[in-house]
Amino acid sequence: MIEELKTFIAVVELKNFTKAAKEISISQPSVSVHIKNLESHFNTTLIMRSKEQKNIIITKDGVILYERAKKIINIIEKTKEEFIDSQVRVTGLLKIGASLTIGEFFLPRFLGEFNKRYPELALEISIENTSSICEKISKLQLDVGLVEGLIPFSTNIKSGVFAKDRLVVAVPKNYFKENGSLENATWISREPGSGTKQYLSMFLEQNHIKPKHTIVLGSNYAVKEAVKNRLGVTLISYLVVEKDAAEGELEIFELDHEYNRDFTYIIPEGIIYSKATKTFIKELKEYNNNYI
Repeated sequence: MIEELKTFIAVVELKNFTKAAKEISISQPSVSVHIKNLESHFNTTLIMRSKEQKNIIITKDGVILYERAKKIINIIEKTKEEFIDSQVRVTGLLKIGASLTIGEFFLPRFLGEFNKRYPELALEISIENTSSICEKISKLQLDVGLVEGLIPFSTNIKSGVFAKDRLVVAVPKNYFKENGSLENATWISREPGSGTKQYLSMFLEQNHIKPKHTIVLGSNYAVKEAVKNRLGVTLISYLVVEKDAAEGELEIFELDHEYNRDFTYIIPEGIIYSKATKTFIKELKEYNNNYI
């Protein structure tokens, strides 16, 4: 039954029998047999497919089985890891997703210390925006997510704060000496789905600023370079512009009060967590972030 469930998961995620067979290294006829075995066992249709099997549709019962199969396989794999691991060693593979600000400026420093302590643990890291990471966590495609945006409510996600991040308004050099103002400025924004984009929208609303022009860019580096090249102003993490401000390549506009946000870890809800996941979160909480 375990192998049948793994096959079913592959078919649902890849939406193709041939690709699923290649992914899990079995023949295409075996894939069909596994699916038929599951449908016979549960006495229901899980997948609607054409004669050529090129187009498939997951039925309502198929969606239910997929979600539960992911959790079942997760429990089995994590249990195996617990049996294999000793009480001291932390091994295996940990899949981490980090949003851009965390992935570019926080994570490298943290992992430098973490890897020294747990050299036998393999890390697979993907850098994406907050929205994408939340989606992958809910689908059990990542073990841990590190995000700076607002977390959408979901019964599939558990979260906790691990650090604070200071947001600042970055402006071109000598911007205000040249009669620039925030009200009339072109505002440079990250893309939809970005945590920084969410906070910029809230900041503009709270300060009653309605930009006449905006520029949307897909990375912190692009936003920072746009400010340095006088294309506009932005709200951005201090971590991103700290060095450039110190070198006089842009300026930081001092707000009346600090504008902070949380750095948050997210993990799937309702599953058994591996030793690697629990260790990573423990170390994350204890990490001394003097630069934040």
